[in-house]
Amino acid sequence: MAVPIAVLIAAMFCFQLGAVIAKGLFPLVGAAGTTALRMGLASVILLAVWRPWRMRINARERRVVLLFGLSLGCMNYFFYLSLSTIPLGIAVALEFAGPLVLAMTASRRALDFLWILMAALGLLALLPHGFGSAPLDVAGVIYGLAAGVFWALYIHFGRKAGAAHGGQITALGMLIGAFVTVPIGLSQAGAQMFSAAILPVALAVALLSSALPYSLEMMAMPKLPTRTVGVLMSLDPALGALSGLCFLGEHLSWVQWAAIASIMAASAGSAATSRDAAPQLLPD
Repeated sequence: MAVPIAVLIAAMFCFQLGAVIAKGLFPLVGAAGTTALRMGLASVILLAVWRPWRMRINARERRVVLLFGLSLGCMNYFFYLSLSTIPLGIAVALEFAGPLVLAMTASRRALDFLWILMAALGLLALLPHGFGSAPLDVAGVIYGLAAGVFWALYIHFGRKAGAAHGGQITALGMLIGAFVTVPIGLSQAGAQMFSAAILPVALAVALLSSALPYSLEMMAMPKLPTRTVGVLMSLDPALGALSGLCFLGEHLSWVQWAAIASIMAASAGSAATSRDAAPQLLPD
């Protein structure tokens, strides 16, 4: 089990490193342009690898895949909008609220109320006027929570799309997400998106944030128990905060670190005690 655990952790590191690099593109093409470049390039890579046109799906499945792709595109767009104004670790923690709420709505056990309370306290501490925390941009917080809503929808429709098609569904979802985000990026960043100077950086973002981690995820998740996957994914906010600190110089207050720890503990506890057999999908 050690190898798939290491592979899944490597996928999470890829996500955070991709977010760090993406933040460097914001001054050049903005959050919308960065989202468009990531989704557009990642869709090309995944289409070439998975060739989803060979897949046969019926009308109901096409509708689910469409909603899956729309959720994926909106999740990325709002996450990058959030990331443009608040620290990486906090943006990841706020986004985590979506799947955490989704997981908790499936159960009515007394223990789950403990996880709900811990998550709520953590989120309250991260709000702009919460518990003495350092002030945060209000729009950034709203965007982060919106990204969490779309992450929950992404998980919901990803499960409905089924695991049978695997990477082919992901490739189609990424393409649909690109159709949503690329026009927005073009309208805001214009011709700057096609600058040869930023193409290598944009390609690195697409590889690290989408193509590589999704491939690693598909290698690791079938070999791990669902609870193990959920607990491991609870490390994501801490990895985001540490990446922000080490690579972007984003210092958090002790209240914000405590809030992130509370959300992580709620997520890990919920995953460890869950009876749900369906794994979460990785974000972004």
